[in-house]
Amino acid sequence: MDYELVCFDMDGTLTTQRSSWGWVHDVYEVDNEESYDAFCSGEIDEPEFMRRDIALWKKADPDVTMDDIALAFRTMPLTGGIQETVAALRSEDIRCVIVSGGIDAAAKMIAEEFGFDDYIADSLETYDDGRLTGEGIMNVDLRDKGINVREFQKKYGTDRGRTVSIGNSFTDIGMFRNSGLSIAFNPIDEMTIEAADAVVRSDNISDVLDIIFG
Repeated sequence: MDYELVCFDMDGTLTTQRSSWGWVHDVYEVDNEESYDAFCSGEIDEPEFMRRDIALWKKADPDVTMDDIALAFRTMPLTGGIQETVAALRSEDIRCVIVSGGIDAAAKMIAEEFGFDDYIADSLETYDDGRLTGEGIMNVDLRDKGINVREFQKKYGTDRGRTVSIGNSFTDIGMFRNSGLSIAFNPIDEMTIEAADAVVRSDNISDVLDIIFG
């Protein structure tokens, strides 16, 4: 099969950090465990989850700006081999995109640094001066990231059979279902392993190339 599109999850796949949201929590030395549990149990929805997370940062720094958040991502640890992987795929005219429930400032940084064709992730709403309003903008529904995969397929003129998706958790299964090849990269749960066509455990994401080009 000649693939034309590879969709990468970001948090825990392109980063060694499980969550870009969590990375900001660490920077501001705050803990969102209570909100996380409420989200996982269905007590709150994703917009409220984002709202509570951002409130933690604003409590630590009432004037926190989008630039502050973007700067924090400059030191976020990334998975090895991203440059090599994207270069190898692009040399075969395969589009590379990021589909993430993480923060778009992190996705933008990675996309621009390593030459991804596109990205989509959740946004942080700001005032005109760049300060965070306290609201998040949900661009990716963690209940079905397949929606975004289909949008990229339409944008780049390809289909499910010529799409590869790579992710590490159950929130990526929606991507897997809309792809001809699905790869669980360092999966963190059994559901992801069972849903994927292949499993790769490595500290270097270029190891997925053997499966894609195999």
